[in-house]
Amino acid sequence: MHARPALQARGFTLIEVLVAISVMALMALMSWRGLDGMLRTQSSLQSRSDEIRTLQAGLAQWQTDLDQLAELQGIASWNWDGKVLRLTRRSADAPPSSVGVGIDAMGAPSVRVVAWTWRIDPGRPGGGDWQRWQSAPLTQRQDWQTAWKLAQQWSQTPDDATRTGQVQIHPLAGWQLFVHRGGAWTNPLSSDAVTTGTSNNADGNTTQSGATPDGVRLVLTLPPGPSGAGSLSMDWVRPTLSGALP
Repeated sequence: MHARPALQARGFTLIEVLVAISVMALMALMSWRGLDGMLRTQSSLQSRSDEIRTLQAGLAQWQTDLDQLAELQGIASWNWDGKVLRLTRRSADAPPSSVGVGIDAMGAPSVRVVAWTWRIDPGRPGGGDWQRWQSAPLTQRQDWQTAWKLAQQWSQTPDDATRTGQVQIHPLAGWQLFVHRGGAWTNPLSSDAVTTGTSNNADGNTTQSGATPDGVRLVLTLPPGPSGAGSLSMDWVRPTLSGALP
């Protein structure tokens, strides 16, 4: 009777090991590429979402500033010189009981001076930025006059003092404003768009100024970027206006 030979353990050959390593390396590479693609897509979507939210916040602030325009005797509520739009708006810091109170009244802050401009900057997408500036809350006519001049100074030659009230809104390639008066849209600097009213210029002199229009059309030129490119138009209608604009 013959004894059965013992089974010998068989290992992997060198070729089999190399093939297995190659397959695992290929699978790891494919997985990494897939993960990298997902991360890039997520980053791109996040960047697009952030830019859109920033632009939406800027447009909402624009709408709020116009909605809260303060029309007080002897105080300009609106002034557009072709570069900067200056507004006098009711302050959110003022309690409801103070809304409509004259600016010389003592008590809680009642108004702010707000300015919007497009500032040229070759280093930014589109060549510039849409920016907003606001003053501290104001209660005295003298303080309002100072803030009104500072807003214009900020639009022309900003310094450290005026930049404290500045906020970068969104990169822009340009912007345009149109106003609605007398039943038609027109350039706010045209004679048809200017009605009786006065304001103080940077030198403190009294100049002709446009009164609050019935409507304002804002046209932004967006540069290529995550939030899209092209023209974006937004119309504002004075809340006290009855009827619709064409």
